[in-house]
Amino acid sequence: MNIFFVSLGCDKNLVDSEVMLGLLDAKGYQIVDDETQADVMVINTCCFIHDAKEESIQTILDMARYKEEGRLKALVVTGCLAQRYKQEIIDEIPEVDVVLGTTSYDKIVEAVEEALEGKSEVELADIDALPLPETKRLVTTGGHYAYLKIAEGCDKHCTYCIIPKVRGNYRSVPMEDLIGQAKELVANGAKELILVAQETTLYGIDLYGEKSLHKLLDELNKINGLFWIRIMYCYPEEITDELIAVMKKEKKICHYLDIPIQHSEDTILKRMGRRTNRAELVSLVEKLRKEIPDIVLRTTLITGFPGETEEEFKNMVDFVDSMEFDRLGVFPYSAEEGTKAAEMDGQITEEVKESRRDEIMALQQEISADKAASRIDDEMSVLIEGYLYEDDIYIGRTYMDAPKVDGNVFVRAEEELISGDIVPVRITGANEYDLMGDVIYADEFIE
Repeated sequence: MNIFFVSLGCDKNLVDSEVMLGLLDAKGYQIVDDETQADVMVINTCCFIHDAKEESIQTILDMARYKEEGRLKALVVTGCLAQRYKQEIIDEIPEVDVVLGTTSYDKIVEAVEEALEGKSEVELADIDALPLPETKRLVTTGGHYAYLKIAEGCDKHCTYCIIPKVRGNYRSVPMEDLIGQAKELVANGAKELILVAQETTLYGIDLYGEKSLHKLLDELNKINGLFWIRIMYCYPEEITDELIAVMKKEKKICHYLDIPIQHSEDTILKRMGRRTNRAELVSLVEKLRKEIPDIVLRTTLITGFPGETEEEFKNMVDFVDSMEFDRLGVFPYSAEEGTKAAEMDGQITEEVKESRRDEIMALQQEISADKAASRIDDEMSVLIEGYLYEDDIYIGRTYMDAPKVDGNVFVRAEEELISGDIVPVRITGANEYDLMGDVIYADEFIE
């Protein structure tokens, strides 16, 4: 029986997809990459912002036609859209057989079997459950890096965010489970583990009574064969001295932090339900750069939040200019039904939101270009991820680059390289977001 799987949305969702693929594979289903050959389709959806919601709905509709045009016998929808609009999907898209909520993905085999039997069902578990199925994940990222989801849900309840309603409250994965997962991923070839959650910095608070990310990092650092550990989604108010200390101490931990701050101005941050202010954000950035001089900081911002004035926006532009973040993403505000922000006065037009986004991104492009140029002549370790045949050049990443969201390094080599190799490279060129370099074959290379 052939199964075609579509995973949409974030890397946390991707981990769920890989677990489901592992469960299906263990049951003997054949995973295929051609939708025309599918007997069963599973779509793991996203609904974080409007565009993601639209993509999920369109994907379901596109795949549903194979029930008429192809050999498709069963269609299963999972993930955040499924959790949020469970009954609507069943009612309005009759081709969908089974809907699985966000905490029911461990029931994917049963869902597929029920769908093949012609049942139309909604499978939901307690939204605060934490499925931990014992299965080998089918890693879809190429094998040399993998995501490690350390927690589920969120307690913050930012006014623009729907995640607590579709993913539940914050709950950490027990450390022993994570260490077991990590060892298996590394044994199967992963050189880099990327720690993800809605918020990684609160890890352990519910299980151990204290923030324990630094303790988890200590344990992960002991795994032989692991080269890099990368930390994503760190809320600024939760970054501890203990976390900074372990990053300084352990060489495997990338000097890289993803810190979504969303805005710089106190009035907007308060309306967002965020728990920091501009002064605290500036102080944190200065502290991190002082303690870890080569740290790379990534952040995200939202433009056009309800009530954002031209002055507040200009102040955020000045903030970006002065902070000079190494990596920066900007998203126009998306009003999500069921959130407090969607009901606020002062909603801003899409045109203004997008123009403000474009202005910040143009500034960030200049900052990124200057920072990239400063890397010329540096010697860096690069994780090789592929080969561009037409250009006879390899593509890879440094510790500064998270996959899919940051830049790449284009590497010239005299000898053949294999994806997953980690090689010393001298940087010879740069553009706004990417670097170019040559493999160093001499023994003098020092990280």
